[in-house]
Amino acid sequence: MHRDGLGVRAIADRIGRAASTVSRELHRNTRPHVRGRYDGDLAHARARERARRPRRSRLLADAELRAEVQAKLEQEWSPQQIAAHLRRQFPDRLSWHVCHETIYQALYNCGKNGLNRQLTKRLRTGRPLRKRRRRADQRKIRFVAPSVLIDHRPADAELRLRIGDWEGDLIIGRSSRSAVGTLADRASRHVRLVHLPAGHDAQAICTGLVHVLSSLPETARRSLTWDQGSEMALHELLAPLLADGVFFAHPASPWQRGTNENTNGLLRQYLPKGSDLSARSADDLSAIETRLNNRPRKTLGWRTPAQAFTVPS
Repeated sequence: MHRDGLGVRAIADRIGRAASTVSRELHRNTRPHVRGRYDGDLAHARARERARRPRRSRLLADAELRAEVQAKLEQEWSPQQIAAHLRRQFPDRLSWHVCHETIYQALYNCGKNGLNRQLTKRLRTGRPLRKRRRRADQRKIRFVAPSVLIDHRPADAELRLRIGDWEGDLIIGRSSRSAVGTLADRASRHVRLVHLPAGHDAQAICTGLVHVLSSLPETARRSLTWDQGSEMALHELLAPLLADGVFFAHPASPWQRGTNENTNGLLRQYLPKGSDLSARSADDLSAIETRLNNRPRKTLGWRTPAQAFTVPS
């Protein structure tokens, strides 16, 4: 574009960069003896050379910082939670204010004297190697419940203005022979797990949900949003427990229950795919609830769900 006579601002508009960025690039890599022509090969070679400059990670250089990060990883905190913790807990130690990507790099590209590679098992995914995200296939319609769709859910629930609007789903175990019910409050991200020792058909789900919902204060039982799975065939028996009733997401639209989908992702760290969930007792599920509800969340301004779950009297 420069060779064709376009000005700095015209080039910047076309490539989506600031005019000052284009100006500096042209100034650095234009060869005066070749009629002022920008040399792309020269620019690329110089950029590669600059990228080779040695940079030692702060986590590798500071043993005390490394120990603090490893201690939080042992407690299954995410790198993002740890980065926020370091800024809040040590405001005067600026060298400790690392970003979450620095922690990931120290875990996955650690080398000698880096973070313990075994700590990758403490991450939510538990992956020994990083991999690209990919879009999950849409689920097929399994059951169309004769009830109210999510479009009619109260606006206060949609805007997360109150405690007590729950989203629910199942986490399925090995060969679909076991399951755990999950409930997540939209406003506070508070988690409740449903023990299902008798299976996960419609009757077992209804019994388990009645037990959990009945244990909540009435003011914390506003609505429940579920997908259109056949396990909710007895939803009309749950509606009386909720002030606004039960609502259903549209078929193949998991993003309409995004809070619950995200919660299930967090829970997979403790209830991994392919495991036998029937081996989990009610006490085990209670311990997992406590662990998740007492971890700080970015979306809550780094408060914990337990702190945010303030039930009105």
